Amino acid sequence: MRTLVAIPVFNEQGYVRGVLERVREFAQHILVIDDGSTDNTGDVLTHLQRPLDFDLIRHPTNHGYGRSLLDAFAFAQGRGFDWIITMDCDEQHEPAAIPRFLEDAARNDLDLISGSRYLTLDEDADSPPPDRRAINHRITAEINERLGLTLTDGFCGFKAHRVSSLSEIRLTETGYAFPMQLWVQSVAAGLRIGEIPVRLIYNDASRSFGGGLDVPEVRLSHYRQIMHCELERCADRLPAQALDGVSAGCRCQ
Repeated sequence: MRTLVAIPVFNEQGYVRGVLERVREFAQHILVIDDGSTDNTGDVLTHLQRPLDFDLIRHPTNHGYGRSLLDAFAFAQGRGFDWIITMDCDEQHEPAAIPRFLEDAARNDLDLISGSRYLTLDEDADSPPPDRRAINHRITAEINERLGLTLTDGFCGFKAHRVSSLSEIRLTETGYAFPMQLWVQSVAAGLRIGEIPVRLIYNDASRSFGGGLDVPEVRLSHYRQIMHCELERCADRLPAQALDGVSAGCRCQ
């Protein structure tokens, strides 16, 4: 089972070395996507690439979190990997959890294994910013109601994807709303979905989403718009309740 660990990076000069050194303990194949970093991240990656032996994609400018994942998926498909594990580079995803993803993948009964920070909570778990937790809770509940899922965390980026299943979906979202499109298309394609617990860690509650999305109401509206557009596109392959209350003619592109 050939597995690629893919790590999108944007302005992570303070974390990237430690994260990559830890990931190397658990992964044979690593891909880093530097999404147009403007700090010293690029230089750090240049110095680390030879000793840590990872593949690197560089975006000349920032294209968005979703675009980095799309590039990672295309890389995994082109190089014949069986699974791709995606994780963040801000020390909020523990590399030590990688073997758990591999263990579940090896059982061969799921196509998408998603980490959940809320499936089980340790006493020492961090507290997320209230607006982020509230939006996650509301959107996750709506995803479950519309798609017949039982998710506890709709936004965790720590995931394992069966690479062959990626050919069943057509993802285009380049920003932070990427999970909205992923969940809808995965259900429409009949992919088998499961969750495993990962630690809830928040190192920097002040991180910006950019593009006006730091305003919670704007962010919630944006996520819903992307989800509703995808529900419309996939309506003929979704549960009957998927479009309840969704206005026809979303401003989809």
